[in-house]
Amino acid sequence: MEDAPKVAEPQPSTERLAYSVQEAADLLGVNYFSVYRLIQRGKLKVCRALRGKLLVPRTELLKLLKPE
Repeated sequence: MEDAPKVAEPQPSTERLAYSVQEAADLLGVNYFSVYRLIQRGKLKVCRALRGKLLVPRTELLKLLKPE
């Protein structure tokens, strides 16, 4: 019996739909409070998860990074 070449399985996508405020700050390379200020000023929309935790949707981060 011949050894068949192994086929690499596709890696699962690591892109998430939403990030915590701290994770969003890390991705943007800014401080936690900078992201929180953007949320307070209405420049960054968030959604609330269980227990009131703020989540920043990935689409909002992309909008923020897109030049106008």
